[in-house]
Amino acid sequence: MAYLRDEKEKLEIDFSLGKVWAAISKAVKELEWTIQEQNNSDYKLKIKTKPGFLAYSSIFHIEVNSVDENKTHMTVYAETPVTTITAMADFGRTRDRIDRFIEALAKQMNKEKNKQLTAQKNTDNKDKEHSHQ
Repeated sequence: MAYLRDEKEKLEIDFSLGKVWAAISKAVKELEWTIQEQNNSDYKLKIKTKPGFLAYSSIFHIEVNSVDENKTHMTVYAETPVTTITAMADFGRTRDRIDRFIEALAKQMNKEKNKQLTAQKNTDNKDKEHSHQ
């Protein structure tokens, strides 16, 4: 007998929708997962994870919405098919996959933040140079 084990996570991210949307693809690539469907106008994705030992792949449905200029809501809904044989080996795997995705996304967002800080420092240094001349 098979059934779906599902998990849902809602997040608020302090970055613009465009930056979060771009970082999601990079996080998926880093995890070596597959984007099965991508709707760039509604900001929705369907992602398939890699299967594990005695575990099926999970399917992620991700939706992002802009709250304001620098804040984004993201909903991650994941489901994993489970059978009576794989149920024990798979226990908690869907949640683990969501956590791995969020960690990979956070890593991408930190890279973006560091780029912004470096760009800001360079701008500040140029402004200082011009003011001393």
